Amino acid sequence: MNDSGLRHIAIVTSTRADWGLLAPVAKALRERDDVRLSIIATNMHLDASRGMTVNEIEADGFRPAVLLPLMHETDSEVDTAVAMGRHLGDMAKVLAELRPDILLLLGDRFEMLAVASAAMMLHVPVAHISGGEITLGAIDDNIRHAISKLSSLHFATTEQHRRRLIAMGEEPDNVVNTGALGVWNMNHAPVMSREELERSIGFSLDGRVLLVTYHPATNDAESPAVRFKALLDALDRHADCRVIITYPNNDPNSASIIAMIEDYARRREGDVLAVPSLGALRYRSALHYVAAVVGNSSSGVVEVPSARVPVVDIGIRQMGRTASEAVIHCADDVDSIDVAITFALSPQGREKAKSTPNPYQHDDTVSLIVDRLLSVDPATLLPKRFYDVEML
Repeated sequence: MNDSGLRHIAIVTSTRADWGLLAPVAKALRERDDVRLSIIATNMHLDASRGMTVNEIEADGFRPAVLLPLMHETDSEVDTAVAMGRHLGDMAKVLAELRPDILLLLGDRFEMLAVASAAMMLHVPVAHISGGEITLGAIDDNIRHAISKLSSLHFATTEQHRRRLIAMGEEPDNVVNTGALGVWNMNHAPVMSREELERSIGFSLDGRVLLVTYHPATNDAESPAVRFKALLDALDRHADCRVIITYPNNDPNSASIIAMIEDYARRREGDVLAVPSLGALRYRSALHYVAAVVGNSSSGVVEVPSARVPVVDIGIRQMGRTASEAVIHCADDVDSIDVAITFALSPQGREKAKSTPNPYQHDDTVSLIVDRLLSVDPATLLPKRFYDVEML
């Protein structure tokens, strides 16, 4: 506890996606009279080219305690590594000033590895959401496991992921299967009516609409532009479908994808909407009105199946991640994507999406996370001990 006698929880959020997941936890903590909550907003939240999504945090009624820009000016792997180093130093200064009892973060992005490293150096216990997962097609996989080893408290999204964290040497008592926050949102958070959403985005949802998000697969030897061109060519084979395409994250080589998105929207003006970020509410709402979700985002694999919407997962980026049997995995060539979209739009594809359970489902996700954050004694989280599983 800090000097006020309140449990000080700091939440770090860096993208539209992680805030959409973390918001219900932040709201639940805000309602507690025994908690001091600090929101640290960084990276894409402060990037005007990607929607300046810090506005979403403020729209949810939060005033971030810290706004920390991430200097990430070009589009190369070297620049990303340099940005990580700068961010580690900047975050160390922030944490030295805030001194939270527990730092909560989610996922597997490069800036979060810098955040967790800074917390380790300052002896701030880290609670990590979504450890134990596997995505072999991206460097995120390595980053996620590294963050897990820098963290002392874990909120796993499935029982398999919980077991995997324990196999990595994490204390079983500090690894909780909570289910996925995105799935909890699908079942509990409000959505916009179709008319409200159409007015908000300036795009009609008449007919069949595909919602597309594609990120660079950072472990792929092929150029992301080549892979994304195949997706656009496959979409052209479904000219009867209208398309909403959101920008990728600011991973290396994302700029080429953004340029292609803008060119494609101009070429199919009126039938294609390019948007830097839908935001959590509009994205969640859109899932009620689109015919299918297409791309390679984790959202498509983890949470969209709970909306009972067909999902086409392209290429290697999510390879190895636990997924509903309704998710349609395909290679990243034009013909394979075309076939997968065709099945997603078929009566069989729609019925499979409606009837197949989601392994990430858990009704008590938010309360499980909040209760453990407030019941655990931070003094027991550091120093970490390695838990040896029974040797084979």
